Amino acid sequence: MKKRLLCFFLAAFTAFSVWTAPAAAADVTASTASQTSESGTASSESPVSSEYVPVQNSDATYTPDFNVGSTAALLMSLDTGTVLYSKNADQKMYPASTTKIMTYMVVMDHVTNVDTETVTYTEEMESVIEGTGSSVAGMEVGDVFTVHQLLYCMMVPSGNDAAVMLASYVGNGDLDAFVQMMNDKAAELGCENTHFANPDGLHDPDHYTTARDMAKITQAALSYNYFQEIVNTTTYYATPQNRPDVSRMLSTTNYLIDRNQQGQQYWYQYARGVKTGHTDEAGHCLVSTAVAEGQSYLCVVMGDFTGNRCDMTDTRSLYRWAYRNFQLKKVASANMPVGEVKLAYAWNQDTLQYEPETDVSAVLPNDVAASSVVLTPSLPDEVEAPVQKGQVIGTATLMYANQTLATVNLVASESVERSQVVYSANTIGEILTSPWFILIGSVILLLVVIYIILALIYSRNKRNMKKVKKYKDF
Repeated sequence: MKKRLLCFFLAAFTAFSVWTAPAAAADVTASTASQTSESGTASSESPVSSEYVPVQNSDATYTPDFNVGSTAALLMSLDTGTVLYSKNADQKMYPASTTKIMTYMVVMDHVTNVDTETVTYTEEMESVIEGTGSSVAGMEVGDVFTVHQLLYCMMVPSGNDAAVMLASYVGNGDLDAFVQMMNDKAAELGCENTHFANPDGLHDPDHYTTARDMAKITQAALSYNYFQEIVNTTTYYATPQNRPDVSRMLSTTNYLIDRNQQGQQYWYQYARGVKTGHTDEAGHCLVSTAVAEGQSYLCVVMGDFTGNRCDMTDTRSLYRWAYRNFQLKKVASANMPVGEVKLAYAWNQDTLQYEPETDVSAVLPNDVAASSVVLTPSLPDEVEAPVQKGQVIGTATLMYANQTLATVNLVASESVERSQVVYSANTIGEILTSPWFILIGSVILLLVVIYIILALIYSRNKRNMKKVKKYKDF
């Protein structure tokens, strides 16, 4: 009987262990993975660097001490991407000839050599803008120009005839195809409220953008070959390739950069380009940049209906306000630890120092010290070794006066190897404290108790049987 009880106990225990052990192991693994996922623990086995961007700047809008008369405006630091001022920046506006900034990019994206490829002005092209009363570069049917020349003719005097020539050339005679390229480019740049209907900016209800989107477009265009040189040109002489004896003087429509126009009424010495625009429906628009004192700004003003050329005066006032009241200051430095995070699986080390991935600069008021900027880290509860120096482990938000200035990656300041002893001990500890292991232990304990009880009962019954036998014998 005792042997049968022992066999029963061993068989039950073995069967139960075989059935539950895989589940217990899986539970520990799943629990570890879950903790890593939920707490955001970073390790070299599951890097998080792909989830972050190096530096991301946000709007830090301040209020100037003057009124901006244009309907929409945006002033942005080109050094940091921070928006210092905005007014109706996401309101849909008609861009007029500032459209040509996008036209420029699409042309450059599709032309291999702007100095050797030529375009001939045809009657069909002429018919597109005939009767519109729009600005032109004085093209005549039969004129042949290089693409490079046409870019000047389009951007300096805002020639719609040049814009149509370029769009027709790149679109293989199909302006709609070119316009689709413009809209595709806008989507690529992340423009959320922009749609183009033509390459020149003539009014169309379905042709619109915003000050913010136009800033994105212009920021991208500034990196294109010849762009900054062309848009900052005040006078250009256009000579057709097939008529070398003809030279047409073309003047900029941007009074901000031309001290010889309007009696310097609108001229601003630090302005550089970019593009004007005007239709009755769009009002006056101006996109420009300024460079001075080691700082660069981009300004977009749209919808000036005042009749006082607020597109020019607003722009100049915003630049002056920025240069007089703000400075570019370093607010975070790479290779300089800014904090510690809990470290797991390392030998004799339980914290890891972290630092900004790159230097971060911000545009701040003159009287504000860089130390006034608050760095708020966003990190996992702990980081698992091994960790490599420079590995991204989180991000930090840099703020001043409740305004977000920038977001930067945080990286490990040192490399730390994993200790297999610590890792193994931790794994064993997790197994021993896992719900399945506790359940198995409880069942084993219960079986042992049952076995002891049965054994005691068996022993007592055996003793009783012996007494009965003695009695019978007696």
